[in-house]
Amino acid sequence: MRFICVDCAMISTIPNTFSSLEFSVPIVGALIGALILFFGRKLFWLCVAAVGFAAGVELAPRLVEQPSPLLALTFALVLGFIGALLAVFLQKVAIAIAGFFAGGKLATAIAAAFFVHEAQYFGITFLIGGIIGALLTLMLFDWALIFLSAIVGAHLIQNAVGFPPVGTGILFIALVLIGVLAQATALSRSRAIIAD
Repeated sequence: MRFICVDCAMISTIPNTFSSLEFSVPIVGALIGALILFFGRKLFWLCVAAVGFAAGVELAPRLVEQPSPLLALTFALVLGFIGALLAVFLQKVAIAIAGFFAGGKLATAIAAAFFVHEAQYFGITFLIGGIIGALLTLMLFDWALIFLSAIVGAHLIQNAVGFPPVGTGILFIALVLIGVLAQATALSRSRAIIAD
């Protein structure tokens, strides 16, 4: 009889564990997003890892119908780890891939904010934005890191907030602008210190 009670107690705690895990994924994403939004250029490896994490969070429901929170978190962490490895060993490739995903996300966010039927053209909008993002990141490395990290940070933060699509697009664009301004100020300060 004692074993049955212990098993029942263990089983009753499992849903609480999963619900707390489900709650913690957006919080972790928002905290990482805030770090990247303001310090992404300096934390390049974290920025690329966060791109992988964000891609994992978005891809999990598309690959598995209604994935469990644990599966979604695992998928996100694996892609984040791959992103961090890419950032360390293949910096230019990593920045191009991250630029592709960030450019695609920015293009779809702008389309969602300003066009009613943007969902019909999601794939082509993402692809065009991704190609432009990848090319820009390779041509303007420091500024690309600033824009890329601001986009990734804003994306992670906006995913944690439950706004309607238009509100989400506006929040995303505002966060990107805040992140770019903060990091551009830090970049100009660091260049001024080096020049002195």
